[in-house]
Amino acid sequence: MKHIDFYLDFISPYAHLAFEHLPEALEGLSYSVAYKPVLLGALLKQHGQLGPAEIPSKRSWTYRHVLWLGHANGIQIEMPASHPYNPLAHLRLAVSTSDDGSISRLVAETIFRNVWRGGEEAGDAARLAALTAQLQPKREAGSDESKALLKRNTDEALALGVFGTPAYVVDGRLFWGFDGLAMLRSYLAGDAWFEGPAWTSADQRPSLLRGSKA
Repeated sequence: MKHIDFYLDFISPYAHLAFEHLPEALEGLSYSVAYKPVLLGALLKQHGQLGPAEIPSKRSWTYRHVLWLGHANGIQIEMPASHPYNPLAHLRLAVSTSDDGSISRLVAETIFRNVWRGGEEAGDAARLAALTAQLQPKREAGSDESKALLKRNTDEALALGVFGTPAYVVDGRLFWGFDGLAMLRSYLAGDAWFEGPAWTSADQRPSLLRGSKA
């Protein structure tokens, strides 16, 4: 049995799609999953990236793309009334249900569907209070312990090279994105391609971009 660390942020529609599609994508395989909330904004900042919603034309494409992916794959998804929004409250609430920063699939599902179904304001205070009451966390979402768990997850993801969400780490190998689920399945199924040069040597070449250290 392989173990998957699934790094997610509730602000990401691709993370929602991947979360919903994971059981179908990996059907028939033996695996375990730890769902780990991380702050996507911190990952982007560390890598010097803008979020998709910070680039107007990419924002337009992303929203249309994720709605189409939901349509094409039979996954319910609706844009929240405002996006992007500040996901910290949802992330801290999620880890406040946990002792070690990993959350249950039920907790992840409840929060994802609260954000990505219904078309309402994700950050609405009344909705967040109702969500908190539903999840019955072990401690205050704004507690130092909850903040520390979220930071620990994010720092762990950065140390593993995670640059966005959703990301999946198995045996130290990083897979990324909704479409990365197919590649993840192939690896878990034992495809020998992953032991060959296409995987091991693809990035072992100099870059001609100025200032690159690759």
